[in-house]
Amino acid sequence: MPKKRNILYAQSGGVTPVINATAGAVLEEARANRDRIGKVLAARDGIMGALEERLIDTSQMKKSEVTALGHTPGGAFGSCRYKLKSIEDNRREYERLIDVFKAHNIGYFFYNGGNDSADTAWKVSQIGDKLGFPVQCIGIPKTIDNDLAVTDNCPGFGSVAKYVAVSILEASLDVMAMASSSTKVFIMEVMGRHAGWIAAAGGLAAHEKGDPPQIILFPEVPFDEKKFCQAVKKSVVENGYCSIVVSEGVKNSKGEFLSDAGTTDAFGHKQLGGVAPAVAEIVKSNLGYKYHWAVSDYLQRSARHIASKTDVDHARAVGEAAVKLALKGESGVMPVIRRTSDKPYRWKIESAPLSRIANREKKMPKKFISTDGFGITPSCRTYLEPLIRGEDYPPYGKDGLPKYVRPEFSFVEQKLPKFKV
Repeated sequence: MPKKRNILYAQSGGVTPVINATAGAVLEEARANRDRIGKVLAARDGIMGALEERLIDTSQMKKSEVTALGHTPGGAFGSCRYKLKSIEDNRREYERLIDVFKAHNIGYFFYNGGNDSADTAWKVSQIGDKLGFPVQCIGIPKTIDNDLAVTDNCPGFGSVAKYVAVSILEASLDVMAMASSSTKVFIMEVMGRHAGWIAAAGGLAAHEKGDPPQIILFPEVPFDEKKFCQAVKKSVVENGYCSIVVSEGVKNSKGEFLSDAGTTDAFGHKQLGGVAPAVAEIVKSNLGYKYHWAVSDYLQRSARHIASKTDVDHARAVGEAAVKLALKGESGVMPVIRRTSDKPYRWKIESAPLSRIANREKKMPKKFISTDGFGITPSCRTYLEPLIRGEDYPPYGKDGLPKYVRPEFSFVEQKLPKFKV
C-alpha cells in the first residue's frame, strides 16, 4: 500500500451558505500536508458519485479557485439525498465503495453533512476491516437545522439564522408602514422539520416588548389554533400589525404536520408542502385580516452575501480539523464545536464519536421557549446571538453581483466497471 494515501471528500444533503468554506479548508489543509497526504478527490454528487466512481481531482484546481470556494454558496462538488442501508441489507454498495477506495488509493473518507450523513459516515467507518481494506472515516458537521447532537452548533446554521433575523426585521418594517390601510399580518416560513432552531433565530430581531416577530411557531410546541388566533388579534390591537415566523415542521395536537404533502424524500422524511399559506388561511378564516406570506426555502440556505463571520470561522475550523484528525489516525469521529464561554463568546474544536451523533436529533430545550410558546427566552438569545455575529461579505464584481466561483473540474480516469445506484 502506498505510503501517501488520498482523501475522498463528499458533500451530502441540503447545502448551506458555508459548506464550500469547509471544503476549501479541507483542500488547503491537505495541500499544506503534501508530505503525508496524496491528492484530495471529491465525489461528484455525494455518496452517489463515490459509488459510481465520478471523482474530481481537486489538485487541478487553482489556488484562487480553492480560495473562492470559501465565499461561494451551494455545494461546489454536488450533493445528494441518498441513504446507505445496512451492510446486511445491501452488501453490494459497501463492496463497491471498497473497490473504489482500492482503485484510487483512498485511505481517508470525509463525509460533510447532517444527521443522515453522520449515519452514512458511521456505517462506512465500520466496513473497512470487514472487507479487508481499512479506511479512516471522518464525518464533518453541516446542517442549517442545527440539530446535530454533541456539537454546540452546526456550521451553516449561524448564517441562516442571520438571514432569518434580518429578513423578518426588514419585512416587518414594511408591514408597519402599510398596516393602517393594508396588510396587517405577515407570515414567514422557515426550514426546520423537527427542531425549531431556525424559527427561534427570528426572535433575535425583537429587543423590546411588541417588537417583531410577535409570534414564533415551533415544531416543539403543538399548534393550538384558538390560542394562536388570540395572540394574532392581540398583536394587531396593540401594535397595529402582527409578524409571524413559522417553522415548516409545526404540528397539531395529534402530531400531524400542518403542511404534510403526502410524500416522502429519499431518506424517508415526509415532504412538507408549505405551512405559511396554511397558517395564512387560518388567519383569514378566523380573523379576516389582510395578510401576506413568504417561504424562505432555498433563499435562506444560499444567502452567502449575508453570512455570519462566526459561522464562516466554524465552517473552516471543522474542515481543517478533519484533516488533522485523519493524520492523527482517528476514524469514526466528527470534529465538533464546544462553547467555552458566552461572554465573551469563545469556542474550540473537539473530536466526538460518530456513534454519539448518527441518528440523533437535538431539539430546542424547553428553557429556550417562552412560557406562552410563541417566543424565545433570554437564555435562548444568549445562545443564539454570538452565532450571527460579524460579516464576511463575498467580493463583488463591477456588475454589482457577488463573484461566486464555478470551477471547471477535472475527473480522474474511471478504473472499474459501470455501477448504477
